[in-house]
Amino acid sequence: MEPAAQIADLLGRDHASLMAAMPLVMQQQVVREAGPKGKVGRISYDPEWIAAQPHATGGAEFKCLAEALYFEARGETVKGQVAVAEVILNRRDSGLYPNSVCGVVGQGAGRRHACQFSYKCDGHADVIREKAAYERVAKIAKLMLAGAPRTLTHGAMYYHNGTVHPSWARRFALTAKIGTHRFYRR
Repeated sequence: MEPAAQIADLLGRDHASLMAAMPLVMQQQVVREAGPKGKVGRISYDPEWIAAQPHATGGAEFKCLAEALYFEARGETVKGQVAVAEVILNRRDSGLYPNSVCGVVGQGAGRRHACQFSYKCDGHADVIREKAAYERVAKIAKLMLAGAPRTLTHGAMYYHNGTVHPSWARRFALTAKIGTHRFYRR
């Protein structure tokens, strides 16, 4: 085999190997792209990509966000779940709501019709029965708390299910429709 043909053959093999390894490289890129403050540079809305992320655990803030995503959006697509996480984190960071995820999610709990998140006041026990659904939202919660970009809802701080029509929705700008939810900002 001529030297040029040998080089072309080797390059072709290297290219094939690189392409086969690309999914693993993309998963690891999330960690590598963490900036100086630990921000996640990218997130994929592909369910398989989320499933390939490591098992997620964390402290109280993580648990509050994962629980809220489970009870508010477990039946949504990955995009829908990320969008709900964006609203919770946007509220936390706004100065208008409590400055913790647990504070935001628990705001109004214990007062009739005062809950910001309906699952906190619906009278049902908050029992996680769908382990696979919880595992997925937990991974999303971990990525969002690590600083994944919040680009889906364009700064939304409010949302509701499209099957209801709350009066407050008329006062705010609709920023996105994702799955069964509608997202708004002031």
